[in-house]
Amino acid sequence: MPRLFTALEIPRNAAMSLSLLRGGLPGARWIDVENYHITLRFIGDVDGRTADEIVERLDRIDRPEFQFRLEGIGSFGSKKPHSVWAGVSQSPEMYALQGEIERICQRIGLPPDPRKFTPHVTLARLKSSRLDDVVQYLAGRGNFHTATFTAPRFVLLSSRESVGGGPYLTEEVFPLHEARSTPSVSSRLLQPVKSLV
Repeated sequence: MPRLFTALEIPRNAAMSLSLLRGGLPGARWIDVENYHITLRFIGDVDGRTADEIVERLDRIDRPEFQFRLEGIGSFGSKKPHSVWAGVSQSPEMYALQGEIERICQRIGLPPDPRKFTPHVTLARLKSSRLDDVVQYLAGRGNFHTATFTAPRFVLLSSRESVGGGPYLTEEVFPLHEARSTPSVSSRLLQPVKSLV
């Protein structure tokens, strides 16, 4: 069974903005544009029965679509950076969705994810990049941001055994429902009453 994880997709225009950050960092192995995503929950290698149960439970999630944008860049690995990423604006709905997926995985019997959820898009894996080069690269691109966009769904992706960074295959798609705005009490009180005359 391939490695599974849940993720949010990056729309084409935001992915094109991210692609402009490629280059200028010696020792970086850049992620292909079509493989950009935000990991919600790494699931790993599971058997077919567990995978089916995960899909069945994820399919029951009923949450509204939400908006966010990509902003800022950084690196993981302070003294010896191992990856460069683009950050994600604060989105309570994204954290709520991720939390529900985490609870589902634990109920199925998967161990809790040991890492704190830090939404990001990996741009490059670093093998032999010097710390000074990484600092210089980040300093020149710190004000990066995209336009706000909507996440209409989340997906279950799989990756084959590789060095990391794709290619990823979409196994299942889970739509989020359109955000419904309910009129406030005061606006309902201001509605004209239909006359029966």
